Amino acid sequence: MDPLENIDGERFDVVFSEVVRDRALHALEGGQVLFFPRLAFPLGTDERPFLDPRCSDGRAKNISYDATSGQLKGTALTGHERERLQAMVARFAQSARTLVEGLLPDYAPHLRPGRTSYRPVEAKERPSSYRKDDSRLHVDAFPSRPNGGQRILRVFSNVNPDGRGRVWRLGEPFETCARRFLPTIRPLLPGQSWLLAACGLTAGRRSAYDHYMLALHNAMKADDYFQQHCPQYEVTFPAGTTWMVFTDQVPHAAMAGQYLFEQTFHVPVQGLREPARAPLSVLERLLQRPLIAARDQKGSIRAS
Repeated sequence: MDPLENIDGERFDVVFSEVVRDRALHALEGGQVLFFPRLAFPLGTDERPFLDPRCSDGRAKNISYDATSGQLKGTALTGHERERLQAMVARFAQSARTLVEGLLPDYAPHLRPGRTSYRPVEAKERPSSYRKDDSRLHVDAFPSRPNGGQRILRVFSNVNPDGRGRVWRLGEPFETCARRFLPTIRPLLPGQSWLLAACGLTAGRRSAYDHYMLALHNAMKADDYFQQHCPQYEVTFPAGTTWMVFTDQVPHAAMAGQYLFEQTFHVPVQGLREPARAPLSVLERLLQRPLIAARDQKGSIRAS
């Protein structure tokens, strides 16, 4: 299967035909990346000065914006410059939502926006522990924010002013990875989720699903043989393009690139057209037991 599904469109508010919407939804839920080769996020003249790694505070790998709280984190800028940077990131957040709701209208009633990030730092130059090293193939899971089975949908735009692409590796299907690593993962211990929440290490109780997804994320990143020898593709997303993917389902690794926007959305499994293809359904089928308590079906996620 081709890892990319090309979708035509030059504006975030483009009106897609029903045929394109159905094709996109099937491809996305099936584990493909929706690639928009002509969809650029345009920057204004007054925003181009923010194409500078010095916008970062040097500690966080991303500049992040939480629309709910209105907080911008990870930047060294202050005063009016900080306000302009925040406005730019917030503008991308709205553009990404317009794109998702226009292409995937079935999701519109269920979308929960997470954080928006702007990444002005070169990906391959960021020092990191293996668990935080995004150049290693992984599926996304949140250590401190249990999501109760909700999907992690992300929209990316490469705005590199020098024409440099964003280089990713894409790995084998989710179920193949799960079958490979599940036998090595120990179950959640009794009382473990309560203790993590009580100590403030997680925002809410970690479900069995969250436990297995985080363990899968860590096991994939820790396995050098898997990283080098599993079936994988290298894909370059050129400057001036946009892509969308369920990052909890598609093994991915960011190898190189600079100046990127990213918007996270959360989608409940019940909001999908084909819920049997979701990681929650796959893991429950493989483990032959439910991983989310009835009280947690809507998830306990906060801003991501």
